[in-house]
Amino acid sequence: MASEPVVAQKAPYAVTLKPGEYYWCACGRSQNQPFCDGSHAGSGISPVPFKVEEEKKVFLCGCKHTAHQPFCDGAHKKL
Repeated sequence: MASEPVVAQKAPYAVTLKPGEYYWCACGRSQNQPFCDGSHAGSGISPVPFKVEEEKKVFLCGCKHTAHQPFCDGAHKKL
């Protein structure tokens, strides 16, 4: 059974990413927020892979309750 994600922060992470594949931390336990560091082991929550095709600034969810993983949708305003 999956546990509830930990709220890492009640705001998005604004990061500029280069082209490549990334793994967004969905559990909130990573020490390398907003990216996965393997801390989800045993939580029942898996990281969310996503690709960036060109360098750009993105807003990744920090509260882990977005409906549009891995991107912020404002869900933190309701917590």
